[in-house]
Amino acid sequence: MEAVLVLLVAAVALCGAGCHGAESTPGSLLRMTTDLGNERLLSEQFGAWAHKHGKVYSSLEEHAHRYMVWKDNLEYIQRHSEKNRSYWLGLTKFADITNDEFRRQYTGTRIDRSKRSKRKTGFRYADSEAPESVDWRKKGAVTTVKDQGSCGSCWAFSAIGSVEGINAIRTGEAVSLSEQELVDCDLEYNQGCNGGLMDYAFDFILENGGIDTENDYPYKGLDGRCDNNKKNAHVVTIDGYEDVPENDEEALKKAVAGQPVSVAIEAGGRDFQLYSGGVFTGECGTDLDHGVLAVGYGSEGSLDYWIVKNSWGEYWGESGYLRMQRNIKDSNHQFGLCGINIEPSYAVKTSPNPPNPGPTPPSPSPPEVVCDKWRTCPSENTCCCTFPVGKMCLAWGCCSLDSATCCDDHYHCCPHDYPVCNLAAGLCLKGEHDKEGVALMKRTLAHFNWLGNF
Repeated sequence: MEAVLVLLVAAVALCGAGCHGAESTPGSLLRMTTDLGNERLLSEQFGAWAHKHGKVYSSLEEHAHRYMVWKDNLEYIQRHSEKNRSYWLGLTKFADITNDEFRRQYTGTRIDRSKRSKRKTGFRYADSEAPESVDWRKKGAVTTVKDQGSCGSCWAFSAIGSVEGINAIRTGEAVSLSEQELVDCDLEYNQGCNGGLMDYAFDFILENGGIDTENDYPYKGLDGRCDNNKKNAHVVTIDGYEDVPENDEEALKKAVAGQPVSVAIEAGGRDFQLYSGGVFTGECGTDLDHGVLAVGYGSEGSLDYWIVKNSWGEYWGESGYLRMQRNIKDSNHQFGLCGINIEPSYAVKTSPNPPNPGPTPPSPSPPEVVCDKWRTCPSENTCCCTFPVGKMCLAWGCCSLDSATCCDDHYHCCPHDYPVCNLAAGLCLKGEHDKEGVALMKRTLAHFNWLGNF
C-alpha cells in the first residue's frame, strides 16, 4: 500500500537556514507530498538533507545504512504527524542515526544527583512575583545558540548560559563566554566531554576568580590541555550561585522571571531527537541526562510552556530552542516534564567585572613528548610506532592528540574518547558496534633529535 506523507518537516530540512523563522508555527511550514515508496525521490531528498548538514559517509555501505536509518526516521515522523500533537517532528541533523546512537552520542552524560553539592544556598526570588510570561532573548540576556558537538559538555553550556545571562542583566552587555575553559580546566569533579554538573562549574568559576571569553578561549568540542594563561583571564566574574528549591515549579518560575536558569532534563527520547517545533508534550522520564538553559516561559492556548535553550546548534528544534510543557497534571507533576523541576540552579552576580585584559597570549608550550632516545613528538601528541620489529620500534609517528589510540595498521590513530579503530570504515568509534564516529587521523613523522635525549 502506497504511503504518502504530507511533510511538515522535509521542506524545513531541505530549505536551509532561511526556514528557521517558519519552524515556530505548524501553519507556516512549507508542505511537500512525499511518496515513501518512491526510492528515487527519497534518495534525492536524502542527498539534499545530507548536503545541508555536511554529512559525509566513509563508504557506499555506510551511505546505504544511513539512508535506511533516515528513511525509518521519516516514517516515524509520518506516524507522529497523524496524531495531531501540540508539537511536530522533523528531519533534524540527527535523522540519520538510530535513537540508541543518539542517546550514546548526545545524551550519554549521566547527571549524578548524588554528587550535587549539598551546601545550603539561599533563594533570592522566594518572595518575588512572577509575571505571566518572560523571554530573556528579547531583553538581550541570551547569546546565540551554540553546538556542543558529540562532546558530552552540555553541563558547561548550561552553566555558561546562566553566567552569560546574569552578566548581561547586571552589566547591560551580552558577552559569549568560554565553555572550553570549563571542559579543559574544571576537572576536580567534572569530567570534560564525559559529563559534569552545573553547580560544580559555578564552583570552579568562583574559585578561579572568573571565566574567559569564547573569543579568547574558543570551543573545540574535545577534551584538551588547560591553557593556564587564558584560565587566568578573568573577564566575567560571579559572586556565588543558588539552587532553586527542588520539585517546586512555582519557585522555578520565579527564578526564570529573574534570570536565565540552568536546568537538567531527560532528553534521550526519539521525539527529542527529531523535535522540530511546537510545545513539547512527549514521553520522557526523570533520568536526567542533559543540561540546558531555561530562558523564559509563556502560554499557547491552553498549554503553558518553558522556553529552553539547547546546545545542539540551530538546525534542531525552533532554531536551537525547545518549548516544553509547563504545569503538567500527571502523577509526576512535581518533577516537571522530563524532570525540569528537579535540580535548577543559577549564578549570582552583584559586583562589577574587572577591566578586560584583552586577548591573552597562549601559555608557553610544554616540552616535547619523548618517543625514544632519538625521536620526539610535539607537546600534546601521542607517540605511535610505525615500524615495529619484535619488541623494538625502528620508526615513530606522532598523533596530534594527547592520550590517543594508535591503530594496528601503524599509520592511523584515534582520539582517546573514540578509541576503536575501524579501519574498514575509516572511522574512530566510541564502541565496537557504533556506526558513526570521527574520521581516522593520520600520523606524522616524529622529529629526529641528532643530540639524543639524555
